[in-house]
Amino acid sequence: MLDVRLKFTRMFSNRWTVCCARLFAFAWLLIVQSAFALELEGVRMHDAPDYTRVVLDVSAKARYDLFTLRNPDRVVIDLDDTVLAPGFDPAAAPVAGERVRGLRAAPRGNGYRVVLDVALPLDPKGFTLAPVEPYGHRLVVDLYSGQPKRSKPVSAPRNEDKRDVVIAIDAGHGGEDPGALGPRVGRSRIQEKVVVLQIAGRLRDKLDRTPGYRALMVRTGDYYIALRKRVEIARDARADLLMSIHADAFRSASVSGASVYTLSERGASSENARWLAEKENRSDLIGGVGGVSLDDKDDLLAHVLLDLSMDASRSASILAGELLVTELSRVAKMHKRRVEQAGFAVLKSPDVPSVLVETGYISNPGEARRLHSPAYQEKIATALFEGVRAYMEQQAPAGSLIAWQREQGGVRYTIARGDTLSGIAVRYGTSTRRIKEANGLSGDRIRAGQVIIIPAG
Repeated sequence: MLDVRLKFTRMFSNRWTVCCARLFAFAWLLIVQSAFALELEGVRMHDAPDYTRVVLDVSAKARYDLFTLRNPDRVVIDLDDTVLAPGFDPAAAPVAGERVRGLRAAPRGNGYRVVLDVALPLDPKGFTLAPVEPYGHRLVVDLYSGQPKRSKPVSAPRNEDKRDVVIAIDAGHGGEDPGALGPRVGRSRIQEKVVVLQIAGRLRDKLDRTPGYRALMVRTGDYYIALRKRVEIARDARADLLMSIHADAFRSASVSGASVYTLSERGASSENARWLAEKENRSDLIGGVGGVSLDDKDDLLAHVLLDLSMDASRSASILAGELLVTELSRVAKMHKRRVEQAGFAVLKSPDVPSVLVETGYISNPGEARRLHSPAYQEKIATALFEGVRAYMEQQAPAGSLIAWQREQGGVRYTIARGDTLSGIAVRYGTSTRRIKEANGLSGDRIRAGQVIIIPAG
Protein backbone atom coordinates (compact mmCIF):
# COMPACT_ATOMS: atom_id res chain seq x y z
CA MET A 1 0.00 0.00 0.00
CA LEU A 2 2.89 2.30 0.85
CA ASP A 3 4.51 1.57 -2.52
CA VAL A 4 1.31 2.53 -4.34
CA ARG A 5 1.16 5.83 -2.45
CA LEU A 6 4.78 6.61 -3.23
CA LYS A 7 4.29 5.84 -6.93
CA PHE A 8 1.17 8.07 -7.04
CA THR A 9 3.03 10.86 -5.25
CA ARG A 10 5.98 10.63 -7.67
CA MET A 11 3.62 10.51 -10.69
CA PHE A 12 1.63 13.53 -9.45
CA SER A 13 4.82 15.40 -8.67
CA ASN A 14 6.24 14.69 -12.15
CA ARG A 15 3.02 15.76 -13.84
CA TRP A 16 2.88 18.93 -11.75
CA THR A 17 6.48 19.69 -12.65
CA VAL A 18 5.79 19.16 -16.35
CA CYS A 19 2.62 21.30 -16.15
CA CYS A 20 4.48 24.10 -14.38
CA ALA A 21 7.27 23.90 -16.91
CA ARG A 22 4.78 24.15 -19.76
CA LEU A 23 2.99 27.08 -18.13
CA PHE A 24 6.32 28.82 -17.58
CA ALA A 25 7.37 28.23 -21.18
CA PHE A 26 4.04 29.53 -22.46
CA ALA A 27 4.28 32.65 -20.29
CA TRP A 28 7.87 33.18 -21.42
CA LEU A 29 6.78 32.80 -25.05
CA LEU A 30 4.11 35.47 -24.53
CA ILE A 31 6.67 37.79 -22.96
CA VAL A 32 9.14 37.21 -25.79
CA GLN A 33 6.44 37.71 -28.45
CA SER A 34 5.27 40.89 -26.74
CA ALA A 35 8.83 42.17 -26.51
CA PHE A 36 9.50 41.66 -30.22
CA ALA A 37 6.00 42.34 -31.60
CA LEU A 38 5.22 45.52 -33.48
CA GLU A 39 3.18 47.99 -31.44
CA LEU A 40 0.33 50.00 -32.96
CA GLU A 41 0.70 53.35 -31.20
CA GLY A 42 -1.81 55.65 -32.90
CA VAL A 43 -4.03 56.39 -35.89
CA ARG A 44 -4.59 59.77 -37.59
CA MET A 45 -6.54 60.86 -40.67
CA HIS A 46 -6.30 63.85 -43.02
CA ASP A 47 -8.91 64.57 -45.67
CA ALA A 48 -7.71 66.07 -48.99
CA PRO A 49 -9.84 66.97 -52.04
CA ASP A 50 -8.85 63.80 -53.94
CA TYR A 51 -8.03 61.30 -51.21
CA THR A 52 -8.07 60.58 -47.49
CA ARG A 53 -4.78 59.81 -45.76
CA VAL A 54 -4.76 57.32 -42.88
CA VAL A 55 -1.54 57.22 -40.84
CA LEU A 56 -0.72 54.41 -38.41
CA ASP A 57 2.07 55.14 -35.94
CA VAL A 58 4.00 51.93 -35.27
CA SER A 59 7.07 50.98 -33.24
CA ALA A 60 9.05 49.58 -36.19
CA LYS A 61 8.75 49.06 -39.93
CA ALA A 62 5.40 47.38 -40.52
CA ARG A 63 4.70 44.19 -42.46
CA TYR A 64 1.13 44.35 -43.64
CA ASP A 65 -1.56 43.26 -46.08
CA LEU A 66 -3.93 45.84 -47.61
CA PHE A 67 -7.16 44.95 -49.41
CA THR A 68 -10.78 45.98 -49.87
CA LEU A 69 -14.12 44.26 -49.23
CA ARG A 70 -17.55 45.00 -50.69
CA ASN A 71 -21.16 44.96 -49.44
CA PRO A 72 -20.56 47.02 -47.39
CA ASP A 73 -17.42 48.80 -48.64
CA ARG A 74 -14.42 48.38 -46.35
CA VAL A 75 -10.66 48.83 -46.45
CA VAL A 76 -8.74 46.26 -44.40
CA ILE A 77 -5.21 46.64 -43.02
CA ASP A 78 -3.75 43.45 -41.51
CA LEU A 79 -0.62 44.11 -39.47
CA ASP A 80 1.67 41.10 -38.89
CA ASP A 81 3.01 40.32 -35.39
CA THR A 82 1.35 43.37 -33.89
CA VAL A 83 -0.12 44.29 -30.51
CA LEU A 84 -1.66 47.50 -29.22
CA ALA A 85 0.66 49.90 -27.44
CA PRO A 86 -0.28 50.43 -23.78
CA GLY A 87 -2.84 53.20 -23.41
CA PHE A 88 -3.89 53.36 -27.08
CA ASP A 89 -7.56 52.79 -27.89
CA PRO A 90 -8.29 52.56 -31.64
CA ALA A 91 -11.96 53.29 -30.99
CA ALA A 92 -10.97 56.80 -29.88
CA ALA A 93 -9.13 57.58 -33.14
CA PRO A 94 -10.74 60.53 -34.95
CA VAL A 95 -12.48 59.87 -38.26
CA ALA A 96 -12.01 62.54 -40.95
CA GLY A 97 -14.05 63.62 -43.94
CA GLU A 98 -16.82 62.10 -46.01
CA ARG A 99 -14.99 59.00 -47.29
CA VAL A 100 -14.34 57.19 -43.98
CA ARG A 101 -17.38 56.55 -41.79
CA GLY A 102 -15.78 54.57 -39.01
CA LEU A 103 -12.79 52.61 -37.76
CA ARG A 104 -12.75 49.19 -36.08
CA ALA A 105 -9.76 47.23 -34.82
CA ALA A 106 -9.17 43.87 -33.12
CA PRO A 107 -6.49 41.19 -32.67
CA ARG A 108 -6.27 38.59 -35.42
CA GLY A 109 -3.99 35.63 -34.80
CA ASN A 110 -0.53 36.94 -34.02
CA GLY A 111 -1.36 40.28 -35.62
CA TYR A 112 -3.89 43.08 -35.55
CA ARG A 113 -6.61 44.00 -38.04
CA VAL A 114 -7.78 47.56 -38.70
CA VAL A 115 -11.02 47.94 -40.67
CA LEU A 116 -12.07 51.24 -42.22
CA ASP A 117 -15.79 51.48 -42.99
CA VAL A 118 -15.97 53.68 -46.09
CA ALA A 119 -18.79 55.48 -47.85
CA LEU A 120 -17.87 54.38 -51.39
CA PRO A 121 -15.45 52.06 -53.20
CA LEU A 122 -11.94 53.38 -52.72
CA ASP A 123 -8.54 52.53 -54.18
CA PRO A 124 -6.03 52.19 -51.30
CA LYS A 125 -2.29 52.78 -51.75
CA GLY A 126 0.00 51.93 -48.86
CA PHE A 127 3.65 52.64 -48.06
CA THR A 128 5.89 52.82 -45.00
CA LEU A 129 7.93 55.80 -43.83
CA ALA A 130 11.17 55.67 -41.85
CA PRO A 131 11.48 57.81 -38.71
CA VAL A 132 11.91 61.55 -39.23
CA GLU A 133 11.35 64.19 -36.57
CA PRO A 134 8.84 64.59 -35.03
CA TYR A 135 7.59 61.08 -36.00
CA GLY A 136 8.76 57.50 -35.64
CA HIS A 137 7.89 54.69 -38.04
CA ARG A 138 4.63 55.19 -39.95
CA LEU A 139 2.40 53.12 -42.22
CA VAL A 140 0.54 55.43 -44.61
CA VAL A 141 -2.60 54.38 -46.48
CA ASP A 142 -3.98 56.84 -49.04
CA LEU A 143 -7.60 56.19 -50.04
CA TYR A 144 -8.33 57.50 -53.53
CA SER A 145 -11.77 58.03 -55.03
CA GLY A 146 -11.76 58.23 -58.81
CA GLN A 147 -9.37 60.31 -60.89
CA PRO A 148 -7.42 63.15 -59.22
CA LYS A 149 -8.89 66.56 -59.85
CA ARG A 150 -6.81 68.90 -61.97
CA SER A 151 -6.82 72.63 -61.47
CA LYS A 152 -7.87 74.49 -64.59
CA PRO A 153 -7.89 78.24 -65.09
CA VAL A 154 -11.43 79.56 -65.37
CA SER A 155 -11.60 83.32 -65.78
CA ALA A 156 -14.83 85.23 -66.05
CA PRO A 157 -15.01 87.45 -69.16
CA ARG A 158 -14.43 91.09 -68.26
CA ASN A 159 -13.93 94.20 -70.37
CA GLU A 160 -14.02 92.60 -73.82
CA ASP A 161 -12.86 89.23 -72.43
CA LYS A 162 -9.69 90.53 -70.80
CA ARG A 163 -8.53 87.70 -68.58
CA ASP A 164 -7.74 87.77 -64.87
CA VAL A 165 -4.18 87.30 -63.69
CA VAL A 166 -3.95 84.08 -61.66
CA ILE A 167 -2.10 84.13 -58.33
CA ALA A 168 -1.31 80.68 -56.91
CA ILE A 169 -1.18 80.87 -53.10
CA ASP A 170 0.64 77.97 -51.46
CA ALA A 171 0.11 77.65 -47.71
CA GLY A 172 3.14 75.65 -46.57
CA HIS A 173 3.12 72.28 -44.80
CA GLY A 174 -0.23 70.70 -43.82
CA GLY A 175 -1.55 67.33 -42.68
CA GLU A 176 1.22 65.15 -41.25
CA ASP A 177 3.64 68.06 -41.50
CA PRO A 178 2.72 70.74 -38.92
CA GLY A 179 5.68 72.92 -39.82
CA ALA A 180 7.14 74.99 -37.02
CA LEU A 181 5.61 74.79 -33.55
CA GLY A 182 5.23 77.85 -31.34
CA PRO A 183 4.17 78.40 -27.72
CA ARG A 184 0.94 77.09 -26.28
CA VAL A 185 -2.24 79.11 -26.60
CA GLY A 186 -4.95 77.45 -24.58
CA ARG A 187 -4.66 73.67 -24.89
CA SER A 188 -2.65 73.53 -28.11
CA ARG A 189 0.54 74.96 -29.55
CA ILE A 190 0.61 77.48 -32.38
CA GLN A 191 1.23 75.55 -35.61
CA GLU A 192 2.76 76.98 -38.75
CA LYS A 193 0.44 75.00 -41.03
CA VAL A 194 -2.61 76.63 -39.39
CA VAL A 195 -1.26 80.19 -39.31
CA VAL A 196 -0.16 80.23 -42.95
CA LEU A 197 -3.44 78.74 -44.19
CA GLN A 198 -5.31 81.53 -42.37
CA ILE A 199 -3.06 84.21 -43.90
CA ALA A 200 -3.43 82.58 -47.34
CA GLY A 201 -7.22 82.67 -47.00
CA ARG A 202 -7.18 86.36 -46.16
CA LEU A 203 -4.96 87.08 -49.17
CA ARG A 204 -7.26 85.01 -51.41
CA ASP A 205 -10.28 87.05 -50.33
CA LYS A 206 -8.52 90.33 -51.11
CA LEU A 207 -7.45 89.16 -54.57
CA ASP A 208 -10.86 87.73 -55.48
CA ARG A 209 -12.54 91.01 -54.52
CA THR A 210 -10.26 92.97 -56.85
CA PRO A 211 -11.22 93.20 -60.55
CA GLY A 212 -8.61 91.57 -62.76
CA TYR A 213 -7.30 89.12 -60.15
CA ARG A 214 -8.13 85.49 -59.35
CA ALA A 215 -6.61 83.51 -56.51
CA LEU A 216 -5.84 79.79 -56.68
CA MET A 217 -5.37 78.09 -53.30
CA VAL A 218 -2.85 75.28 -53.71
CA ARG A 219 -3.87 73.80 -50.34
CA THR A 220 -7.42 74.43 -49.09
CA GLY A 221 -7.42 72.33 -45.91
CA ASP A 222 -5.33 70.39 -43.42
CA TYR A 223 -3.60 67.89 -45.71
CA TYR A 224 -0.12 67.55 -47.19
CA ILE A 225 0.85 68.10 -50.83
CA ALA A 226 4.26 67.07 -52.17
CA LEU A 227 6.51 70.01 -53.00
CA ARG A 228 6.70 69.21 -56.70
CA LYS A 229 2.95 68.67 -56.83
CA ARG A 230 2.49 72.23 -55.56
CA VAL A 231 4.54 73.48 -58.50
CA GLU A 232 2.51 71.27 -60.84
CA ILE A 233 -0.78 72.70 -59.55
CA ALA A 234 0.39 76.26 -60.24
CA ARG A 235 1.63 75.33 -63.72
CA ASP A 236 -1.57 73.45 -64.61
CA ALA A 237 -3.55 76.57 -63.72
CA ARG A 238 -1.15 78.70 -65.81
CA ALA A 239 -0.57 80.89 -62.80
CA ASP A 240 1.10 84.25 -63.35
CA LEU A 241 2.73 84.16 -59.91
CA LEU A 242 3.26 81.49 -57.22
CA MET A 243 3.56 82.68 -53.64
CA SER A 244 4.49 80.11 -50.98
CA ILE A 245 3.64 81.37 -47.48
CA HIS A 246 5.48 80.17 -44.37
CA ALA A 247 6.18 81.12 -40.75
CA ASP A 248 9.19 79.07 -39.82
CA ALA A 249 11.46 78.44 -36.86
CA PHE A 250 15.16 78.81 -36.18
CA ARG A 251 17.59 77.28 -33.72
CA SER A 252 17.51 80.45 -31.60
CA ALA A 253 14.25 81.83 -30.17
CA SER A 254 15.64 85.36 -30.47
CA VAL A 255 15.52 85.33 -34.29
CA SER A 256 12.52 87.22 -35.68
CA GLY A 257 11.27 89.15 -38.68
CA ALA A 258 9.80 88.52 -42.12
CA SER A 259 11.84 87.54 -45.19
CA VAL A 260 11.28 86.98 -48.90
CA TYR A 261 13.12 84.35 -50.92
CA THR A 262 13.50 83.44 -54.58
CA LEU A 263 15.13 80.41 -56.17
CA SER A 264 18.88 80.05 -56.48
CA GLU A 265 20.53 77.16 -58.29
CA ARG A 266 24.03 78.41 -57.47
CA GLY A 267 24.01 78.39 -53.70
CA ALA A 268 22.21 80.29 -50.98
CA SER A 269 22.69 84.01 -50.42
CA SER A 270 23.29 83.45 -46.69
CA GLU A 271 23.81 80.65 -44.19
CA ASN A 272 20.34 81.23 -42.80
CA ALA A 273 18.84 80.94 -46.30
CA ARG A 274 20.70 77.68 -46.94
CA TRP A 275 19.61 76.19 -43.60
CA LEU A 276 16.02 77.25 -44.16
CA ALA A 277 15.87 75.80 -47.69
CA GLU A 278 17.25 72.46 -46.49
CA LYS A 279 14.67 72.40 -43.71
CA GLU A 280 11.77 73.25 -46.02
CA ASN A 281 12.88 70.71 -48.62
CA ARG A 282 12.60 67.95 -45.99
CA SER A 283 8.85 68.58 -45.77
CA ASP A 284 8.16 65.72 -48.19
CA LEU A 285 9.77 63.31 -45.73
CA ILE A 286 7.73 64.66 -42.82
CA GLY A 287 4.49 65.14 -44.74
CA GLY A 288 4.70 61.60 -46.04
CA VAL A 289 5.55 61.13 -49.72
CA GLY A 290 6.28 57.51 -50.54
CA GLY A 291 9.60 56.88 -52.25
CA VAL A 292 10.51 60.56 -52.19
CA SER A 293 13.93 61.65 -53.38
CA LEU A 294 15.23 65.15 -52.97
CA ASP A 295 17.80 64.66 -55.76
CA ASP A 296 17.15 65.97 -59.26
CA LYS A 297 17.57 63.17 -61.80
CA ASP A 298 17.00 65.18 -64.97
CA ASP A 299 19.46 64.55 -67.77
CA LEU A 300 21.82 67.22 -69.16
CA LEU A 301 19.47 68.28 -71.94
CA ALA A 302 16.61 68.79 -69.50
CA HIS A 303 18.87 70.94 -67.32
CA VAL A 304 19.88 73.13 -70.28
CA LEU A 305 16.28 73.65 -71.39
CA LEU A 306 15.22 74.36 -67.82
CA ASP A 307 17.94 76.96 -67.34
CA LEU A 308 16.95 78.76 -70.55
CA SER A 309 13.26 78.86 -69.66
CA MET A 310 13.92 79.93 -66.06
CA ASP A 311 16.01 83.01 -66.86
CA ALA A 312 12.97 85.23 -67.42
CA SER A 313 11.12 83.60 -64.54
CA ARG A 314 13.98 84.30 -62.12
CA SER A 315 14.15 87.97 -63.08
CA ALA A 316 10.40 88.38 -62.60
CA SER A 317 10.60 86.51 -59.28
CA ILE A 318 13.27 88.88 -57.98
CA LEU A 319 11.17 91.91 -58.95
CA ALA A 320 8.11 90.44 -57.21
CA GLY A 321 10.27 89.69 -54.15
CA GLU A 322 11.60 93.24 -53.97
CA LEU A 323 8.10 94.72 -54.12
CA LEU A 324 6.91 92.30 -51.42
CA VAL A 325 9.84 93.30 -49.18
CA THR A 326 8.84 96.96 -49.62
CA GLU A 327 5.23 96.30 -48.62
CA LEU A 328 6.00 93.92 -45.74
CA SER A 329 8.46 96.41 -44.24
CA ARG A 330 5.54 98.81 -43.72
CA VAL A 331 3.75 96.46 -41.31
CA ALA A 332 6.36 94.02 -39.97
CA LYS A 333 9.91 93.88 -38.71
CA MET A 334 12.11 92.49 -41.48
CA HIS A 335 14.71 89.83 -40.79
CA LYS A 336 16.40 90.84 -44.05
CA ARG A 337 15.59 94.01 -46.03
CA ARG A 338 16.60 92.46 -49.32
CA VAL A 339 15.44 89.45 -51.29
CA GLU A 340 17.41 86.32 -50.37
CA GLN A 341 17.97 83.28 -52.53
CA ALA A 342 18.23 79.55 -51.87
CA GLY A 343 17.35 76.22 -53.51
CA PHE A 344 13.72 75.84 -52.40
CA ALA A 345 12.08 72.92 -54.20
CA VAL A 346 8.68 74.62 -54.20
CA LEU A 347 10.08 77.51 -56.28
CA LYS A 348 11.41 75.34 -59.12
CA SER A 349 8.84 76.19 -61.76
CA PRO A 350 10.45 76.95 -65.12
CA ASP A 351 7.66 79.23 -66.33
CA VAL A 352 5.88 80.65 -63.25
CA PRO A 353 7.59 83.47 -61.30
CA SER A 354 7.76 82.17 -57.73
CA VAL A 355 8.53 83.63 -54.31
CA LEU A 356 8.59 82.21 -50.79
CA VAL A 357 7.52 84.53 -47.96
CA GLU A 358 8.51 83.88 -44.36
CA THR A 359 5.94 85.97 -42.50
CA GLY A 360 7.88 85.62 -39.27
CA TYR A 361 9.42 83.09 -36.88
CA ILE A 362 7.08 80.98 -34.76
CA SER A 363 10.09 79.98 -32.66
CA ASN A 364 10.09 83.56 -31.34
CA PRO A 365 7.31 83.65 -28.68
CA GLY A 366 6.35 87.28 -29.26
CA GLU A 367 6.25 86.96 -33.02
CA ALA A 368 4.35 83.67 -32.77
CA ARG A 369 1.58 85.33 -30.79
CA ARG A 370 1.37 88.17 -33.30
CA LEU A 371 1.12 85.70 -36.18
CA HIS A 372 -1.65 83.91 -34.29
CA SER A 373 -3.59 87.19 -34.02
CA PRO A 374 -6.31 87.78 -36.67
CA ALA A 375 -5.51 91.52 -36.69
CA TYR A 376 -1.83 90.92 -37.46
CA GLN A 377 -2.67 88.27 -40.04
CA GLU A 378 -4.85 90.87 -41.77
CA LYS A 379 -1.95 93.33 -41.86
CA ILE A 380 0.36 90.71 -43.37
CA ALA A 381 -2.25 89.67 -45.94
CA THR A 382 -2.79 93.32 -46.91
CA ALA A 383 0.96 93.83 -47.40
CA LEU A 384 1.18 90.70 -49.54
CA PHE A 385 -1.78 91.87 -51.60
CA GLU A 386 -0.22 95.29 -52.18
CA GLY A 387 3.04 93.65 -53.18
CA VAL A 388 1.27 91.42 -55.69
CA ARG A 389 -0.67 94.37 -57.07
CA ALA A 390 2.48 96.49 -57.44
CA TYR A 391 4.19 93.62 -59.27
CA MET A 392 1.26 92.93 -61.60
CA GLU A 393 0.82 96.58 -62.46
CA GLN A 394 4.34 96.36 -63.92
CA GLN A 395 4.40 92.78 -65.18
CA ALA A 396 0.79 91.79 -65.97
CA PRO A 397 0.82 89.66 -69.15
CA ALA A 398 -0.66 90.85 -72.41
CA GLY A 399 -4.36 90.10 -72.73
CA SER A 400 -5.07 90.57 -69.03
CA LEU A 401 -7.36 93.23 -67.62
CA ILE A 402 -4.50 94.69 -65.54
CA ALA A 403 -2.29 95.10 -68.62
CA TRP A 404 -5.19 96.66 -70.55
CA GLN A 405 -5.83 99.17 -67.73
CA ARG A 406 -2.17 100.13 -67.72
CA GLU A 407 -2.24 100.70 -71.46
CA GLN A 408 -5.32 102.90 -71.11
CA GLY A 409 -3.49 105.46 -69.02
CA GLY A 410 -2.54 104.00 -65.65
CA VAL A 411 -3.71 102.11 -62.61
CA ARG A 412 -5.32 103.03 -59.30
CA TYR A 413 -3.06 103.01 -56.28
CA THR A 414 -3.95 103.42 -52.58
CA ILE A 415 -1.37 105.41 -50.63
CA ALA A 416 0.11 103.46 -47.70
CA ARG A 417 1.85 104.83 -44.63
CA GLY A 418 5.42 105.83 -45.52
CA ASP A 419 4.77 106.28 -49.25
CA THR A 420 6.33 109.19 -51.14
CA LEU A 421 5.59 110.35 -54.68
CA SER A 422 9.20 109.84 -55.69
CA GLY A 423 9.23 106.30 -54.30
CA ILE A 424 5.97 105.45 -56.08
CA ALA A 425 7.33 106.90 -59.32
CA VAL A 426 10.46 104.72 -59.16
CA ARG A 427 8.41 101.63 -58.34
CA TYR A 428 6.09 102.08 -61.31
CA GLY A 429 8.64 103.33 -63.81
CA THR A 430 7.18 106.80 -64.26
CA SER A 431 7.99 110.30 -62.96
CA THR A 432 6.80 112.42 -60.05
CA ARG A 433 5.76 115.15 -62.47
CA ARG A 434 3.50 112.78 -64.45
CA ILE A 435 1.86 111.47 -61.26
CA LYS A 436 1.13 115.06 -60.17
CA GLU A 437 -0.30 115.95 -63.57
CA ALA A 438 -2.50 112.83 -63.68
CA ASN A 439 -3.94 113.61 -60.25
CA GLY A 440 -4.01 117.41 -60.27
CA LEU A 441 -1.52 117.67 -57.41
CA SER A 442 0.32 120.95 -56.88
CA GLY A 443 2.69 119.71 -54.17
CA ASP A 444 4.29 116.54 -52.86
CA ARG A 445 1.90 116.02 -49.92
CA ILE A 446 -0.07 112.76 -49.95
CA ARG A 447 -1.90 110.90 -47.15
CA ALA A 448 -2.40 107.26 -46.24
CA GLY A 449 -5.62 105.91 -47.76
CA GLN A 450 -5.64 108.42 -50.62
CA VAL A 451 -6.29 106.83 -54.05
CA ILE A 452 -4.28 108.16 -56.99
CA ILE A 453 -3.82 107.23 -60.64
CA ILE A 454 -0.39 106.00 -61.70
CA PRO A 455 0.09 106.96 -65.37
CA ALA A 456 1.72 104.49 -67.73
CA GLY A 457 5.50 104.59 -67.67
